[in-house]
Amino acid sequence: MTSTSPEVANQPKPSISTLRRFLQYLRPYRSELPLALTLVALGAVTQSLGPFLIGWSIDNLIMQGNLTGLLGMLCILCSIYGFGVLAIRGQILRVGWIMQRLLAQLRQDIFTKIQSLPISFFDRSEAGDLMSRLLNDVSTVNQAFGQTIAQMLGNLFSLIGIVIAMLSINWQLGLLSNLVVPLMIFTTGLFARWARARFRVTRKTIGELSAMLEENISSVREAQAFNRVQLNIEEFELLNAANRDANVQAVAITAAFLPSIDFLNTLATAAVLAYGGYLAVTGAATVGVVTAFLLYVQLFFRPIQILSQFYTQAQSALAGLERIFFLLDEPVQLQDAPHALTMPPIRGEVTFEQVSFGYQQNQQVLKSISLQVQPGQMIALVGPTGAGKSTIINLILRFYDVTSGAVKIDGIDVRQVTQASLRRQIGIVLQDNLLFSGTVAENIAFGRPDATQAEIEAAAQLANVHEFITSLPQGYTTRLGERGAPLSQGQRQLISIARAVLIDPRILILDEATSSIDTRTEKLIQAAIANLLKDRTSFVIAHRLSTVTQADRVLVIQQGQIVEQGTHAELMALQGVYANLYALQLGASNH
Repeated sequence: MTSTSPEVANQPKPSISTLRRFLQYLRPYRSELPLALTLVALGAVTQSLGPFLIGWSIDNLIMQGNLTGLLGMLCILCSIYGFGVLAIRGQILRVGWIMQRLLAQLRQDIFTKIQSLPISFFDRSEAGDLMSRLLNDVSTVNQAFGQTIAQMLGNLFSLIGIVIAMLSINWQLGLLSNLVVPLMIFTTGLFARWARARFRVTRKTIGELSAMLEENISSVREAQAFNRVQLNIEEFELLNAANRDANVQAVAITAAFLPSIDFLNTLATAAVLAYGGYLAVTGAATVGVVTAFLLYVQLFFRPIQILSQFYTQAQSALAGLERIFFLLDEPVQLQDAPHALTMPPIRGEVTFEQVSFGYQQNQQVLKSISLQVQPGQMIALVGPTGAGKSTIINLILRFYDVTSGAVKIDGIDVRQVTQASLRRQIGIVLQDNLLFSGTVAENIAFGRPDATQAEIEAAAQLANVHEFITSLPQGYTTRLGERGAPLSQGQRQLISIARAVLIDPRILILDEATSSIDTRTEKLIQAAIANLLKDRTSFVIAHRLSTVTQADRVLVIQQGQIVEQGTHAELMALQGVYANLYALQLGASNH
């Protein structure tokens, strides 16, 4: 199921400001622009010289029977056009070189922004839509600007040169030829406005399609298990049809635009032919001048057609840029303080001082939590789903900032230190740890890419996974597929524990680390965790209460508050919430 992108509620930025912002990416290449523009100008000059020389040759060489001069002029024209071909080729290569680096920087900025956004942003955004901005939207910008910008610049310069040449030869015919330009500008603006509105819809729907596709591919097993395949196909069909209809409407607008420009071109040619013929008959203009003007009219409308076509094509790119810049403007709410310190080596004391927090306004998940944890203690968090256990963990890692109160480590507010220096000293093992496409060694060294092979193997031995890894076909260099395929859940969990061991964290977080593991593998994991817990402050979230009986303190969380705390024995003696939960689980396991 897809949701509407958060930008829908916001009006798109005006296209002029969007284009101006895009052109700011040219700043690093200012020193490269003069050469590119010089080549563009040279190519334009060669194109505008041709008709003038042809017209002059008709009046002064052909009409005079000067065959020798005509042969020389042919050589000059061939040289000019040959030089023009080289100049145009050079401009395409140079401008293309600049634009591809510009677009690469744009992709880098998008990826960097995505990596720096807070976890709260991803709570309300879809991975597929973000991927669409990085891939589809940038690809659309590349098609409009990266591949045709050089041609567009060349035609713009050619148009200027042609107008100057036409007015210089005969200002009357020049003005007549330009009478249709206001009509062309009006027509182009009208069609572009219609096209831009349609292309905005196409960019939005392709993002939604990407989001739905990513979501359905990742959940295909669940879709088949719950017999939802046909419903998913129907939902995708509806969204695909919406994207198709938007594209058809955009193409229909573009298809109507080009014939309109062709009609104006024909109209201008007929006007020049009629009036030029009149001037030639009356002797007010030579045959060469009229011929040159007919050639200029054809050259005049070709760049206009290309520029107009580019203008409509650019509407799709501008719609993509609007989505890209909307993402780049997304505020990074969770930033380091202006004078944030580097977190000193952590001893492991964790304090919650009257902490309240809510993911949304007026919906408190934690309510005035106070907690003091000494270095080296193991703290177990238990309670029903949604009680706030994972939220406590998120606040220690500073994935979110507290609404009120403070979270302190060794007496230092986590908001006063850099996030990188804080998280570097905290290890986390999740219920469903994500392994990446790459070797086993690369996955273990994910948090410490500079680790040596000996350090990687030592971490694996502490995690009780070394023997398994060495049994793989290529050992530590065995490549894993997406999300760690084809390893089992337990094998992935052991590699994740080795990953945590390698960074040697002073605070360790275990979030449902054994809830989906068979009994035999659970014993291996518990032994690995026991090695990992030594001399470290740890927070353990577990649904299996049997796994937290050795905790120094068990915190029972309900509705965002600590309702009970103590050792397993103390809480069992209390005969309260924890004892009831333990009895229920014990009874369920016996059955």
